[in-house]
Amino acid sequence: MAEKKKVKTDVVLKDFWRQNERFADLFNAVVFQGKEVLKPEALQEMDTDLSGIIRFKDYEESLVRTRDVVKKMAFGVEFAVLGIEAQQRIHYAMPLRTLLYDGMGYLKEYQQISRSRKTEAGSMTEDEFLSGMCREDRLHPIISIVVYYSEHIWDGPMCLKDMIVEMPEEIERIFADYKMNLVQVRESDQYVFHNEDVKTVFEVSREIFKGNFDKIRTKYRDKEIKSELITVIGKITDSAELMRQGSSQEVNMCTALERLKEEGRQEGREENIRDLVLEWTKDGYSVQEIAKLLKRPEEFVKKIQDESPILV
Repeated sequence: MAEKKKVKTDVVLKDFWRQNERFADLFNAVVFQGKEVLKPEALQEMDTDLSGIIRFKDYEESLVRTRDVVKKMAFGVEFAVLGIEAQQRIHYAMPLRTLLYDGMGYLKEYQQISRSRKTEAGSMTEDEFLSGMCREDRLHPIISIVVYYSEHIWDGPMCLKDMIVEMPEEIERIFADYKMNLVQVRESDQYVFHNEDVKTVFEVSREIFKGNFDKIRTKYRDKEIKSELITVIGKITDSAELMRQGSSQEVNMCTALERLKEEGRQEGREENIRDLVLEWTKDGYSVQEIAKLLKRPEEFVKKIQDESPILV
């Protein structure tokens, strides 16, 4: 199997979404039903570090949390905080995890308000001093999107309620739920994107997951795609071949698809060879005999045997 570039997936995807035009297009399509509510030129980068200390009387605990991409946008005199979380595997506690991220964001702002109010302690009421906030103080809304990049359909919880045991109707009625905004690349055809980069990444990745190479070839027959987008698509689809091609300045999509298909055939051949090694090993063939049959070095056979949990 071809060696993959040692570039972390989360770094590639964070860099992609940091561009304001892409960030705004994702939120407008997913959260605002296609309305251009977010303006790229109005977005500002925010600190992604949400780490803080939680205190309750004698109890104190520090939490270290970092979000993937966070921006803010002014709405009149106030602003909203917007965050993107990248997820490549199903996380069965994702609503709780996202709730914690949002909660830490609110806690961080609350602590900032509380610190600034300490200088005004003499003019605060007893209740305001106790809470660290004045009656007119307000927090800013936080909206988060989780982008799920896997080819597998998400079968995890979509909200906090999905993680809770079955509740009596009386309890369910007053339960404070938390809804997660989840975007699945495989199911992203329900959204209307206007940014060409976002549209290309979602569409090509989605069709690769579904094996619709002819559809991609027809649409992108004569198009040159930026190397950055090929790298992002390669990371999303876990394709070493696309990652290699992403190092070029521009890539023809048809050429990329042919090489991608060849990569799949090669991986299939390597998988078949691995199965043969394991089968012949179970049948009692020696390393030397298997290597001779496959016309491969003995070290190659030993490596497969050592990596196989079946033989351990």
